[in-house]
Amino acid sequence: MKISLRELGKAPDAIDKLIIESVDLSLYIASASIAGEERVISKNDGSILKTRNLLDMKRQLKSVASCEMILRQRSPYDEMVGHNYQATDNTLELSLGDQPLPEWLS
Repeated sequence: MKISLRELGKAPDAIDKLIIESVDLSLYIASASIAGEERVISKNDGSILKTRNLLDMKRQLKSVASCEMILRQRSPYDEMVGHNYQATDNTLELSLGDQPLPEWLS
């Protein structure tokens, strides 16, 4: 399910955290955790919000909410090397904090 930037801006207190997922090298998509449910964030025109720059994604999200942000990356290593056992979840999550961006980054 999707939620637009406009909808997020109307209810910033409902957002538990924002998740920026590193999809492929330098491609990032974002989702919002609202009441335990993750919803993909879209632009106001309905297309998925995606950027090639992490700082640009943070700027766009900070304009609508000031909650904690998480950077998430999943590793397909076990699949790439051909392990024949059940692979475990290789998800890495790093906190990007909840502080506003410094003026020189805005």
